[in-house]
Amino acid sequence: MPKIVNREEMAQGTIILNEIKATRISQKAKPGQFVILQADETGERIPLTMADTNPEKGTITIIYMVVGKSTAKFKELKVGDDYYALIGPLGTPTHIENVGKVICVGGGTGIAVLHPITKALKEAGNDVTTILGSRSYDLLIMEEEMKAASTKLHICTDDGSKGHHGFVTDVLKETLENNDIDLVVAIGPIPMMKFCSLITKDFNVKTLVSLNPIMVDGTGMCGCCRVSIGNDTKFACVDGPEFDAHKVDFDELGKRLASYLDEEKQSLEAYEKSIA
Repeated sequence: MPKIVNREEMAQGTIILNEIKATRISQKAKPGQFVILQADETGERIPLTMADTNPEKGTITIIYMVVGKSTAKFKELKVGDDYYALIGPLGTPTHIENVGKVICVGGGTGIAVLHPITKALKEAGNDVTTILGSRSYDLLIMEEEMKAASTKLHICTDDGSKGHHGFVTDVLKETLENNDIDLVVAIGPIPMMKFCSLITKDFNVKTLVSLNPIMVDGTGMCGCCRVSIGNDTKFACVDGPEFDAHKVDFDELGKRLASYLDEEKQSLEAYEKSIA
């Protein structure tokens, strides 16, 4: 069984880190890939992109935000507890090569997804400028890890509690104006990725985003994670999760992700009452 060997509460306890014993996955996983976890026999299958792997220890690290019943169940798991099920690595790995100058933009739990990609791009010889954003500094995660994985690091906070007082898009635009950039990777909330994409399109810079549509089986069979990429329908679980940002229909993605918000809220409220 996949056992939790380390657990940390981050960002005021709303974001949780789990290091999980998963020897075979840790040896096979590559940047950009994800796993699917299940808390118990009746629990929902939750896809989470790995924030780190340690083949020597035989562990993988996942970081998630508590937003619904299933992630609330995840939060109840402590060090020494097992997840009911874990499958992976899934998805197409990030294509890593030395392209020159790269900007990596992350927000929220997207920073965890961005970490192994940023690290791999730097190790491949790229000059990597990383821009991280959060509503306030106490909600920012993985600052030191991202600093180590980058050539240069910028922090942005909506309230000005640290770094640039404003959005990641401000620093992204300024960096593009003053540098010849070969690639941008943006991972975070849909609005952030959408507006990063609009900016980089104006500069004609190749941009990748990692998408998180609703997913069930993670192997391309259910079709639940379909996304519109240009004139094509793709499945994020097998064709992605990374796609050309300039071809993504972000408005459609946002609507599909909001399909079950009312039901998710009701389910979480019922679960919290049951354990109170």
